[in-house]
Amino acid sequence: MPPQSSSPQPSPEHPSTSVWHYKPWWCQPWSIALTGIVLIGGSWLPFHQIWVTAIVALPVLTWMGFFLILYPQAMQQAVSQAEQTESTVNLND
Repeated sequence: MPPQSSSPQPSPEHPSTSVWHYKPWWCQPWSIALTGIVLIGGSWLPFHQIWVTAIVALPVLTWMGFFLILYPQAMQQAVSQAEQTESTVNLND
């Protein structure tokens, strides 16, 4: 029996507006955050130098910010605009 998800799965009749429903497990918020934490923490453990950790943390935090904050917002806006355009086209027909 397949595992049950706590959120409804998207279907052609009811597509999801959440970008995370369409991403594989390795591109979910928890995996992105965990990877970032491991990379930043992993840079601190062997060197114990703040400058090394900062050099690693800057691109990692930028990557995390993009994929956890900016990308989902942009996709939500794109879906909303597409839905508005579709409803406008349907009204004009």
